Amino acid sequence: MNTILITGSSSGFGLETARYFLDRDWTVIATMRKPRKDVLPASERLRIVALDVTEAASISRALNEAGPIDALVNNAGAGLMGALEGVSMEAMRQLFELNTFGTMAMTQAALPGFRKQGSGVIVNVSSAVTLKPLPLLSAYTASKAAVETFSENLALEVELFGVRVRLVIPGRAPKTSFSATARDRSQNGIPEAYASWAKQVFSATPPQPAEITTADDVAKAVWQAVTDASSPFRILAGADAVKLAAQVA
Repeated sequence: MNTILITGSSSGFGLETARYFLDRDWTVIATMRKPRKDVLPASERLRIVALDVTEAASISRALNEAGPIDALVNNAGAGLMGALEGVSMEAMRQLFELNTFGTMAMTQAALPGFRKQGSGVIVNVSSAVTLKPLPLLSAYTASKAAVETFSENLALEVELFGVRVRLVIPGRAPKTSFSATARDRSQNGIPEAYASWAKQVFSATPPQPAEITTADDVAKAVWQAVTDASSPFRILAGADAVKLAAQVA
């Protein structure tokens, strides 16, 4: 029986991906910083495990509890919106600790197991913001762009051990839309000198775009990445991600 470990499974993309694999008879290790048993249906093939990807001890405990796995999905992450001049270095370091170093730490810890068994798939979830420069997202985009270049190089390192690396690149999701929460997220990240311009940016972004990425889009992309050895290295998830990629091709 195949086993997958998914980080950030308490909501959004990670939660739907956990459901998707459960429905297809996989054993799912759904990890969460604060475990909740009410978000997924009870199943003998489901284990909910506490995990904070920014803490080495937590990563070690989670992988020990999980046991051998066939696939790792690095989904845990957070967004950050604001003009670089107004975003504190502390906030940026915290962002990279979660989005970038958390992904790298989980991967590093899982690799010995994959290498010994001679197989495994690592799926890193990025973002379509890496496809085209967007305002007020410099720190967030940098954290995801680092994941992408890291993944490209990692793929070359581990293929000789039978391990595959894939990127899933979602577009904008309704519940995590930057425009919907922009003012809350950027209250301390928009200096006065940028305020008028930032207001124009927010007003020019529709609160609910016609084309969005659903959690199901991401789950299907992860499924393709894990189960199809011939899948491309980069897998776009969502109509808006596909459209944006076409614009910059």
